Amino acid sequence: MKLNELRDNPGATKERMRVGRGIGSGKGKTGGRGVKGQKSRSGVAIKGFEGGQMPLHRRLPKRGFTNIFAKSFNAVSLGRVQTAIDAGKLDASQTVTAEALKAAGVIRRVKDGVRLLSDGELKAGVTFEVAGASKNALAAVEKAGGKVTIIGAQAE
Repeated sequence: MKLNELRDNPGATKERMRVGRGIGSGKGKTGGRGVKGQKSRSGVAIKGFEGGQMPLHRRLPKRGFTNIFAKSFNAVSLGRVQTAIDAGKLDASQTVTAEALKAAGVIRRVKDGVRLLSDGELKAGVTFEVAGASKNALAAVEKAGGKVTIIGAQAE
């Protein structure tokens, strides 16, 4: 078999219907749009229109709101930090801050702070300076011989 002999299985692909190309095509003249009316013309978009009845999306009540004061945190797992330390990207002797994690490539951009999560295992005793940490993460860091300083008011 050669490259120029490669083919799809018979019936694997279906040719698209060419609309409005003469009587013999089976979809000529009106091109499957019926006769006259708004929907036979081009540029018609009446998606949510229900014939003048109040549309469903307007009949249903509004729910919830967006908190404009909500903070967005970078979630960082202990396993990810340990991987960065093993790869030599993070210095375990230094305090690990959001800027240090960004420089090491653990997080892409610093948002409103870093939140430490307990996924994975931390072997090195590291000092963290983060915006928040889960209870399990705090326990795991202290067990490894490190400590966590919470900046701001978000602690759990």
